[in-house]
Amino acid sequence: MDEQKIAQLQEIIDNTDNIVFFGGAGVSTESGIPDFRSQDGLYRMKYAYPPETIVSHSFFMKHTAEFYDFYRDKMIAPDAQPNAAHLKLAELEQAGKLRAVVTQNIDGLHQKAGSKEVLELHGSVLRNNCTRCGAFYDEQYILKADGIPVCEKCGGIVKPDVVLYEESLDMNIMTKAIRCISEADVLIIGGTSLVVYPAAGMIDYFHGSKLVLINKSSTGREGRADLVITDAIGEVMSRIHV
Repeated sequence: MDEQKIAQLQEIIDNTDNIVFFGGAGVSTESGIPDFRSQDGLYRMKYAYPPETIVSHSFFMKHTAEFYDFYRDKMIAPDAQPNAAHLKLAELEQAGKLRAVVTQNIDGLHQKAGSKEVLELHGSVLRNNCTRCGAFYDEQYILKADGIPVCEKCGGIVKPDVVLYEESLDMNIMTKAIRCISEADVLIIGGTSLVVYPAAGMIDYFHGSKLVLINKSSTGREGRADLVITDAIGEVMSRIHV
């Protein structure tokens, strides 16, 4: 690991109290949750349908049982625990350094680590609602259901509060995230390849003083960044002192 770059990151964090973190799947891979696009990601696994097809709105509507077979098997990780990145970000928030976490992840690990201001662009597996009456169900209800989970109140199909392909992002969350990014002094982007839009395009709203990129592979945005660290986000953040 480049000690000089770690020292630069430490200095950037030390000199501000207005940081926003924008993260993707790479933040949670160190907790054992697979991403979609890496060599071992979900897109490279073999199913009767491609994973990107399975996690689409139309597939959920037409093949609900098959959707839930995949969803329970690959998208819910109830035993996953926060890693060093989640914990350090929560610590930075508690110290008054970090204003918000904007995440593309749906696993709830930021909240599990203690973060309070978490803007979930793609929803959360921890929230599920009846498509007919709106009744709320938690993650365990989905895991324990036999086949397609149905509402105990009205018999409607229960759907995860996760943004599937072909669905729009929550505009209230989007607006809040854009405001946080646009008002930040420092934006740290970690564990994301910045290829999923519209979420990835949100970083264009950043006009602060320091842009930091921490990712194991190239994002295509390195030319704009003030600091680029090519390493695992958890390993990098574990070296930071608050």
